[in-house]
Amino acid sequence: MKKTYLCGKRIMPEPISKEYSITDLVNNSMLAYNGGRIQAACRLINEKYSENDVTIGVSLAGALTPAGLGASSLVPLIEHGFIDWIVSTGANMYHDMHFALDKCLHQGNHAVNDCELHDKGIVRIYDIFMPQEVLFETDKALRYILTGKEFQKEMGTQEFYHLLGKRLNDFEEKNNLKGASILASAYRNNVPVFTSSPGDSTIGMNISFMEQIAGFKLKINPSIDVAETTAIVLNAKRKGKSAVFLVGGGSPKNFLLQTEPQIQEILMVPEEGHDYFIQITDARPDTGGLSGATPSEAVSWGKVNPESLENSVIVYSDSTIVLPLITAYILQNSNPKEKKQLYTQKELLIAELKKETANHNKKHMDKLESMLND
Repeated sequence: MKKTYLCGKRIMPEPISKEYSITDLVNNSMLAYNGGRIQAACRLINEKYSENDVTIGVSLAGALTPAGLGASSLVPLIEHGFIDWIVSTGANMYHDMHFALDKCLHQGNHAVNDCELHDKGIVRIYDIFMPQEVLFETDKALRYILTGKEFQKEMGTQEFYHLLGKRLNDFEEKNNLKGASILASAYRNNVPVFTSSPGDSTIGMNISFMEQIAGFKLKINPSIDVAETTAIVLNAKRKGKSAVFLVGGGSPKNFLLQTEPQIQEILMVPEEGHDYFIQITDARPDTGGLSGATPSEAVSWGKVNPESLENSVIVYSDSTIVLPLITAYILQNSNPKEKKQLYTQKELLIAELKKETANHNKKHMDKLESMLND
């Protein structure tokens, strides 16, 4: 019986040397506590997420793009085929625009007089500084983009970000900055990007101005996003496995995970939850917030497959520390994956979702149709 508990690798690491790679550091020196969880996450990605039949959904919360994690970590993962779809806060996508537009953000100091910063027209995100002109110029560029004919209709955030990414890709090429922007890379690789609360960011504020004040026709419909994210997950489960990589928590985490309750509870299609789960978070579970909710708790909602709990890892740490380490580990240890180009399949995936829902719920769907016709 003792051997059951003592079968893990012996803790007797060699000293760190100047020749150590990221792989050496993770495999040989991160052996316990949250260092051990980083190692477990890297191994899970390398062993499971790397399979071509695994669809990887990534959620992004917290001010990641202002800190440069878009260009340093997330774009390389997209280009390597390890991000198939994204749910992000609108703020991250707004600040992502600065990089494609060649606007400058600077390292600063959190121990500073914010009243003085305000007087000098400088905006602070903890220890990141930018002049207010960065915001004003980004807003101006965004509003100009939104006057385009392709934006004058109702759409979900997937289509919105693809169209915006196309324009940002043009700016990247013009500024010789390829690889600076998540949205530009997502456009090039047909990676869907969604925002669960589209009004809660400067992008949403500009859209509101263009629609409500300036009279343009763009309208964001979140119901489209619910259907399209659900279709992606159902397709993933029918063709292989669904993996989630949650960077932070908040609304993006829930929006990505709620796809399974949508399938099981609302559409009443038999399903078992996401198969693989990794989260980086600094939130505790005992406060009851979604950001700290564990994969075990998610099982009770149908969000995570109960047979797959062993394939779940939570790293309690800062995303700005862990995400670059995991990205480097993936690039050093995993071959590039075949890119799924899910944006090009969005109409087909919705059609498949409707078909399977109808097949499992003919009586229910007939009743709804009858109520609609009354």
